[in-house]
Amino acid sequence: MPHPTKQPVHIFWDNSNIYIPAQEVAADREGVLAVKEIRIHFDHLYQLARAGRPVIRSLCVGSVPPEMDAVWKSLRASGVAVELFERGADSGAEQGIDQCLQVHMLRALADADEPGVAVLLTGDGAGYDSGAGFHADLERMHKKGWGVEVLSWDRSCNRRLKTWAQTNGVFIALDKHFEQVTFRAGVRQEQLVSLTHRGRAMPRVTQ
Repeated sequence: MPHPTKQPVHIFWDNSNIYIPAQEVAADREGVLAVKEIRIHFDHLYQLARAGRPVIRSLCVGSVPPEMDAVWKSLRASGVAVELFERGADSGAEQGIDQCLQVHMLRALADADEPGVAVLLTGDGAGYDSGAGFHADLERMHKKGWGVEVLSWDRSCNRRLKTWAQTNGVFIALDKHFEQVTFRAGVRQEQLVSLTHRGRAMPRVTQ
């Protein structure tokens, strides 16, 4: 089995569940003006998720406002697949994002010849009680021997998902990497990504 720093990973990334809580963290740390100015440094967040390991597949899901076009193009240039969804006309909410990521997680589980490592960027643990949602699918992967990692803002992560990830895999609190994965144009630049204390999960078994 490869060393933890060489173990290939599958990355599943829910952009809204990362960006929206970042605004709240920014308000607490840098004041109310930061809410509208804060931006995610996508390349640095991807570096943190990848943690120097080979990537078998990576998928980011988000919405289609025109101002994000350059970001999505940059991610695609880095090898990240991007799937975009319209927002509901009435609710303003993104439609189908959770289901899209779950489908890709279950495809990875079904297609893999042996257990791998799933890296999930979200904080959403909804649907667990009915056997649906990210948490339930992570448990399915874990039961099949997969290593699991969750990257999320501490304040917004579903408590049960966080506790489960800490017990059964690796939980990365993005709050500890705030200055590395966010910036404010003309106000604060992002810092270099540090992986010194970044834990890495491993598959439990091979088939």
